[in-house]
Amino acid sequence: MSKRVALVLGSGGARGLAHIGAIEALEEHGYTITSIAGCSMGSIIAGMYAAGQLKEAKEWFLQVDKQLILRMMDINLLSGNSLVKGQRIIEELEKVVPDRPIEELDIPCSVVATDMGTSEEVIFRSGSLFQAVRASISIPLFFEPVRIDNRVLIDGGIVSPLPLHAVERQEGDLLAAMDISGKDSKPMEHARFVGILDRMNDIQIQQNTLLECRLTPPDIHAVMRQYAYNTFDFDRAEEIIAEGRRLMTDAIYKYERAHA
Repeated sequence: MSKRVALVLGSGGARGLAHIGAIEALEEHGYTITSIAGCSMGSIIAGMYAAGQLKEAKEWFLQVDKQLILRMMDINLLSGNSLVKGQRIIEELEKVVPDRPIEELDIPCSVVATDMGTSEEVIFRSGSLFQAVRASISIPLFFEPVRIDNRVLIDGGIVSPLPLHAVERQEGDLLAAMDISGKDSKPMEHARFVGILDRMNDIQIQQNTLLECRLTPPDIHAVMRQYAYNTFDFDRAEEIIAEGRRLMTDAIYKYERAHA
């Protein structure tokens, strides 16, 4: 049984902290992560792991509270296309993990963004890690889009919330995924306009994730329900990381039982 995995991390805001626990579970069970890919929150954890500094990243996320989140919100008063500039968050992350060229990270890393003009997926495998991450986390209307090479880039989760095809998988590698947009339901009895728009976006993410899994089925597939945690539940980091570890552990056991 192969113990080498190419790992893919999905989008989903604070639920992405589950990726830390998922990585810990894989390593605790003797798996070696040979390459990694992610979009949105998944791109942050993927980049920090590929840089060899997941421990430092975990320690930082565990001390994040609502006050720090508010301080990182550099409100965008001069633009009508977003609420937050997004640069202050990147500056805080760079204090934890200094920026490096993606091609010089410890393992191959792919960061996924979306070209807003062409609707195309953009996969970064070279260049500034945090410039790519900044593009990948650009939630439309919330974070200001990023301009790179005449492209206007937004959240990679728009087109590929679980970019299974983007990871640089090597021959013999298993494909593992931490899916944090698992199929879920939401009561809609008293839905208002904004709630309906949010639900439509959530449905799109769920369906795109299911399509990704059908086209490129992962061998080890951990799934967190889409409404298990809210997008900004970063102050629940310890709980979310632990849940990610539990879900990936269950997925590992399921895979190993099937291939015993």
